[in-house]
Amino acid sequence: MKAAVLLAVCLAGVPGRVTGQDTVTVAPAPDSIPMSATAEPDSAPADTLYPRAPVSPMGALWRSLLIPGWGQAKLHRKLTGALFVAWEGLTLGMSIKSNHELRYLRATGSASTSAKEQERQDWLVLLGFNHLLAAVEAYVSTHLWDFPPDLTIQAGPIPGGVGAVVRLPIRLP
Repeated sequence: MKAAVLLAVCLAGVPGRVTGQDTVTVAPAPDSIPMSATAEPDSAPADTLYPRAPVSPMGALWRSLLIPGWGQAKLHRKLTGALFVAWEGLTLGMSIKSNHELRYLRATGSASTSAKEQERQDWLVLLGFNHLLAAVEAYVSTHLWDFPPDLTIQAGPIPGGVGAVVRLPIRLP
């Protein structure tokens, strides 16, 4: 039995790297200059300037299309994800409720079944719209992951009225 399991594991190629293996590190060529020597002293590494999103845009889209709020949760957008989950629960619950009421109205032969069918369809459309909106929001949020958070809006005087001033800092590479 142990031999069959060992053979299956070896044929499947499951262990990609066995612990205890030596890793080979390649030393830089003697004529190469380290990046820190050529970089400006005030500049930070590229990873700190533009942090990568924890998931790809399409990954976030598919997650939120499958379960609204999942892509937002992966992007650490807890409030947005919770709102999509809450709306999903409400629309799903109301769809089930209107479906039960429609079955009851059909069983009793009521004349108001067409209105109840329309109500059920409305809740189902809202349910589908929630899935699409959550997916698109997760996709866009992933693309805007490195957008500067210090966007400010303040009231400002404009000749002849009142207006708003939007300050958007722009980082140049």
